[in-house]
Amino acid sequence: MAKQRPTPTWKELAPGSAVTDPGSARYNRTGDWRSQRPVVDAEQCIRCGVCWVFCPDMAIVDAGTHFEADLEFCKGCGICARECWTGCIKLVEEEV
Repeated sequence: MAKQRPTPTWKELAPGSAVTDPGSARYNRTGDWRSQRPVVDAEQCIRCGVCWVFCPDMAIVDAGTHFEADLEFCKGCGICARECWTGCIKLVEEEV
């Protein structure tokens, strides 16, 4: 996993919080604000990789026998669940 950078202060952020360093999300935990998280039924997963292709944050990782979400980066958008051909990915409410 990538090494995390220190959390910037508001004075260090670009105006409008624009992303000025492409790919920089890998240095920061960005999954903390989600309200739902994907859960994969590993037995139903056929490892087609469609979820990996469509994930806008590259938060889907290969777990060897199936794909799963890296919850440190997943924002809970649900695209992986909508695109999954077998329906093995379900969104569940995040526990508080």
